[in-house]
Amino acid sequence: MEIFNTFFMGGFECADHINRSGERINLLKETQHDTRCYEDYEALLSIGIRTVREGICWSSVEKISGNYDFSEVLHRMKAAEKLGIQQIWDLIHFGYPDDLSPTHPLFYLRFEKLCKAFASFYKENSKQKLFVVPINEISFLSWHSGDVRGTVPFAVNSGWDIKYHLCKAAITGIKMLKKTDPSCTVILVEPLVKIHAMEIDDNVYELNEPQFQAMDIIAGRICPELGGSEELLEILGFNYYWNCQWKGNGESLNWPDYQQMRVPFSEVLQTAYERYKKPIILTETGHFGDRRVEWLEEITAECVLAKINGVDLHGICIYPVTDRPDWDDLTSYSKCGIWDLDESFNRVPHQEYIAALINAQKSFKRKKYRIHHFINLFR
Repeated sequence: MEIFNTFFMGGFECADHINRSGERINLLKETQHDTRCYEDYEALLSIGIRTVREGICWSSVEKISGNYDFSEVLHRMKAAEKLGIQQIWDLIHFGYPDDLSPTHPLFYLRFEKLCKAFASFYKENSKQKLFVVPINEISFLSWHSGDVRGTVPFAVNSGWDIKYHLCKAAITGIKMLKKTDPSCTVILVEPLVKIHAMEIDDNVYELNEPQFQAMDIIAGRICPELGGSEELLEILGFNYYWNCQWKGNGESLNWPDYQQMRVPFSEVLQTAYERYKKPIILTETGHFGDRRVEWLEEITAECVLAKINGVDLHGICIYPVTDRPDWDDLTSYSKCGIWDLDESFNRVPHQEYIAALINAQKSFKRKKYRIHHFINLFR
C-alpha cells in the first residue's frame, strides 16, 4: 500500500525565522502562497502532483504565549481537502515565536504544547491523516543559528548545544503528537551530505558522522537521557541539493560533475537507508536557472537506481513549487521554482522543467525498471 497520494511531491517554502538583518521573514506571505494556495494546488494537480509539504509558521500561529491562531493554516487545509491534496506539515521551519530560542528553558515545553494544540486542531478540522515534520533540518538549523549567526540566537561555537536542545524539543513533541493523535505519522527531515577528504589521512567517517546526530539522538542511540527511542523513527526525509557534496575545507564540489569527483546520489541515499532501515523520502531537491531540468533528470535516474538496489524510497519532493526570495535579501529571486514569479507574483510556468517532471513521474509508474534505459535517457 502506498503511503502518499503521489510519488512526486511539491514543497512550498515556509521559512519564518529572523534573518541576519534582524527582520522576521515569512516566505509563505512573500510568495503569496498563503492567499493563492487554491491556484497553486490546482497547478500541481494539472501536472499530476497530489502531495505537498507545507508549514504552519509557528511565529505567526503563537504570537502570544499559549494562544494559538490556526486560521491561516485552516485556509490551506480546506483548500487541500476540496482539491484532494495530501499535506505534510512542518511545525518548525527555522522560526519560533519572538520570545523563544532553542536554549530557552521553556522552549521544549512550549513546543510540546504547540504539538498538542496542532494535533488536536487538525483532528477537529480535517478528515485526512496527519503527516507532520516536528522540526525541519535540525542539523542545518543548529549550524545556521549556533555557528554562523544566521538566525536566533545568532551564536558561534554553539551548534552542538542548540542541536541538543532542538532534539530535546523534538522528542518531547513527537511523544505528545502520538499521544494526542496516535494515528498520525511523524517524518524526520535532515540534510543529506557527503564530505570528501582533503588529505589522505583525513577520517572521512568522522567528517560525515555529525549529519546523523539529530536522528541518532531522537532514536536514543546517543544522548539517551533525552528519552529518544527507535520507535520515534517512522519515516525519514532527506534534503539534497547540488551543493550537498563538499571537501573537508568547505569547498563545494562542482556540479555538473564533469571531473567525476562526486559520489553518485544513489550511493549517498543508500548509506542513509542502511543506517536506519526505515521508509524514506527525498524531502527536498531542486536547482535553479537553466540547470533545473538537468538536475531533475540526474536525481530521477539516481533514485530509480536506489530503489533497484533496495532503498525503501517513497517519494521525491521538488522544492520549491514557486520561486522564492533569498532569506537575507527579499528582493533577490533565484528562478528555482516549477513556476517562477513575475513582478505581480503571477505564476510563470517553466515549461521545460514541467515537461521533465512529467517524464520523471512516468519512470516511477512503470512496474519494472530498466535502469540502463533510464540512465542513458537522462544523460
